[in-house]
Amino acid sequence: MRCQPCNKTPVYICSNNEHTCLLCDEPAGQPHPVCVPCESELPWLDEHCRVCALPLPINGLLCAQCARRRPAFRQVEAPWHYGFPIDSLITRFKHQRQWPLGRLLALMLGNWLSHRFDEGLPRPALLLPVPMATRRLRQRGYNQAAMLGEWLAAQLAIPCASHLLSRPRDTPAQQALDARARRRNLKDAFALADPTAIEGRHVALVDDVLTTGATAQALARLLRDSGAARVDVYCLARTPRPGNA
Repeated sequence: MRCQPCNKTPVYICSNNEHTCLLCDEPAGQPHPVCVPCESELPWLDEHCRVCALPLPINGLLCAQCARRRPAFRQVEAPWHYGFPIDSLITRFKHQRQWPLGRLLALMLGNWLSHRFDEGLPRPALLLPVPMATRRLRQRGYNQAAMLGEWLAAQLAIPCASHLLSRPRDTPAQQALDARARRRNLKDAFALADPTAIEGRHVALVDDVLTTGATAQALARLLRDSGAARVDVYCLARTPRPGNA
């Protein structure tokens, strides 16, 4: 059974120049459906760790964890903190099937990445959405990371290979676990269908939110061990450490 919805049918007509802002219902006045005041007030992630994008007081530093031991992925690109209203938009897209909000977030993430590529960020050869276990995919009906990956692929002209990574072991949900438990939970949870497809290539994982980085680390380690030359992570938002605002 194919649970993933078809992404070839547009969920929002982005060629319409008379958009209404999806956040405040005022005229957007932009090519995408969010107005300039709402866009400027989003929780942009300005100061962060230069590897894992953890929010920090000063930009360009390494967080303690990355300084102690570099992760298997090279760099995380996330435009926003996981704060209001981004957290609400992601939740409504992820759990309430409000796909126009997901399409808007993907469009703005694509704009962000295009700007970063212009600044010198290396372009990956392939986008790899973070996979879901089969049972959870059937329950939800779609993988939000795969939808983001397909939308980004069309916007950035980078192929998306949703079939390469899988999650054959159905592990407990990560949300209720601490960082150490998340790492144990993900041991041998993922599989790569065809190592030759990523051998010697720069690839980027796509997900909605990076929390502890345990999922990204597990997948990046699998990809690097299978021959990937570089693994980056593209996500919508980055959470702070537990207990930090």
